[in-house]
Amino acid sequence: QVQLVESGGGLVQPGGSLRLSCAASGNIFNIYMMGWYRQAPGQQRDLVATITVAGNTNYADSVKGRFTISRDKAKNTVDLSMNGLKFEDTAVYYCHARSGVGPYWGKGTLVTVSS
Repeated sequence: QVQLVESGGGLVQPGGSLRLSCAASGNIFNIYMMGWYRQAPGQQRDLVATITVAGNTNYADSVKGRFTISRDKAKNTVDLSMNGLKFEDTAVYYCHARSGVGPYWGKGTLVTVSS
């Protein structure tokens, strides 16, 4: 089993920045990819960004150039730096990990972009 705990959500004005962090624990040795998804009210859960153990990244078109995903292997964390936040970025952000056993999800952290 893998446990994922997110932190760093909150309220921010349009154009502002936030940094989300996800700490992984448990059977982390088989994880080959980690990332962030988000779910806005009444919407499906969508990919935001992923990063593989090799450091390859993938971003949703809507966040390219504004969000950056990074991973600290020593600390077993994956961070999401979000700049230029927009109203439409408001959502619950979920940390995600994949291993040979299966997908894992955190409980989520709320990001609200509002003036």
